[in-house]
Amino acid sequence: MALPFEGVEEEAEVSDVYAARLADWRCNQVVYQVMPDRFAPSADRAAMASHYTAPRRLRGWDERPQKGTFLPDERVWSHEIDFWGGTLTSVTAHLDHLVSMGVNVLYLTPIFHAFTNHKYDTIDYFTIDPALGTQADFEKLCAQAHRQNIRVVLDGVFNHVGERNAWFQEARRDAESRYRRFFAFDNNLTHGYLCWSGAPSLPELDIGEQPVRDMLWASPHAVVPHWLKHADGWRLDVAFDLGPDALSELTAAAHRARPDALITGEIYNEPSGWLETMDGVLNMYLGRLILELASGHLPPRQMQALVAALVEDAGIEGLLRSWIVLSNHDRPRLRTALPDLQRRAFALALQATLPGAPQYYYGEEIGLEGGDDPEQRGPMDWNAVRAGSAPELALTRRVIALRHTHRALQVGDYQPVAAQQLFAFTRRTGSVRDLVLVVANPTDHPVSELLGPRDPWLMDGTPMDDALGGKPTRAHMGLVQVTVPPLTVQAFVPRIGAAPGYDRYKRVP
Repeated sequence: MALPFEGVEEEAEVSDVYAARLADWRCNQVVYQVMPDRFAPSADRAAMASHYTAPRRLRGWDERPQKGTFLPDERVWSHEIDFWGGTLTSVTAHLDHLVSMGVNVLYLTPIFHAFTNHKYDTIDYFTIDPALGTQADFEKLCAQAHRQNIRVVLDGVFNHVGERNAWFQEARRDAESRYRRFFAFDNNLTHGYLCWSGAPSLPELDIGEQPVRDMLWASPHAVVPHWLKHADGWRLDVAFDLGPDALSELTAAAHRARPDALITGEIYNEPSGWLETMDGVLNMYLGRLILELASGHLPPRQMQALVAALVEDAGIEGLLRSWIVLSNHDRPRLRTALPDLQRRAFALALQATLPGAPQYYYGEEIGLEGGDDPEQRGPMDWNAVRAGSAPELALTRRVIALRHTHRALQVGDYQPVAAQQLFAFTRRTGSVRDLVLVVANPTDHPVSELLGPRDPWLMDGTPMDDALGGKPTRAHMGLVQVTVPPLTVQAFVPRIGAAPGYDRYKRVP
């Protein structure tokens, strides 16, 4: 027999779960990725030219990146040292654009001193790249972002450094150097040392050595805690190469420096085991599932099974802190991957409603195009932003607004809904008032199905409105009949308390 108020106490505990998630910024992110060199031009283009001596080149903002040739003396490709002249100050000047979209997390690709434009070849972890600005410029960016309720996440490249890095230069020159242990030198290797993916410009760090870990994250003055004085978290480059032990140690060190810091990692694998080592991951796995479904290559019932298994294996908490990636600086842009606008709208709607944080790569909101590296790294088109006519801009703002409007889409649990030709699920909290029933039709014809949202508190006769603008329907005996147009996602929410008088919901959570 239940004790008096036992149900009320349990309900309060459930509600507290979602309140705690809402209070944790890492569970409710809308992420915008920026390559500072390509995002917004410096106001003083003439001054920027002085940073790029030959063979490095400053390109015009209206030029598009093209694949170049390998430069044996520099040991990089020529397109890696073409620059467009964006700065941290110019990023700060355009934060209003992020606010207008509903973004609350700014992710910056590497900003530390490096030779290339992408800056995954770190020369000095403790110095802002001079072409991007100064320490003061970085602090101003963080301060202004925080004033506009935007968190800042940095890119941590800790698996390797650049060939011009002082540690590596000394270690290669002097076998007795204390930095010799930072790297794996072996004359049997092609370049005489271990390098990432065979690239001679990227010597790998031996993170099995404690002095390396001390320098990067383990000591109080290491790289990770040093920059968390101003930034809010780290995205870890090639986290899969660092391995679970190092990732767990790094995450713990970041949390010692800042308990609410976000540590998320670049993972191209199934995420579950990796979420035991970090707060979140770049959920490439779920991103690919969305693209496969939107492309018509993945049957809805298989999508249903794969996503349900992902949530069961990985757990909802880690997935909420993870970024759902459809495109980024390493992958073709969304418009190139999905040339059809309706399919892009389909993908964007699922990215915003499945559990996790949608990550938007700069320029996707105006339909920039680009294939493989370096084509997808073109400069931002601010004329298109000002014109406001790109359909992607309205789509992106709409799905972000949908997410911000419904608590279940921000921090709610995921529950699969049985369907034949549709991919369907609910996002839910402890209250039926937050329920969102998401239905996606990836076919080229309308689909009508009877769905069971699996919510015992959804009352008979409740109108169900499509928050994405489609026709409403109604709940009847716990079931909802839907007719979904081709290549369309709908998000049905119960209309509760719209009429005066009798209220069926007055005594249910």
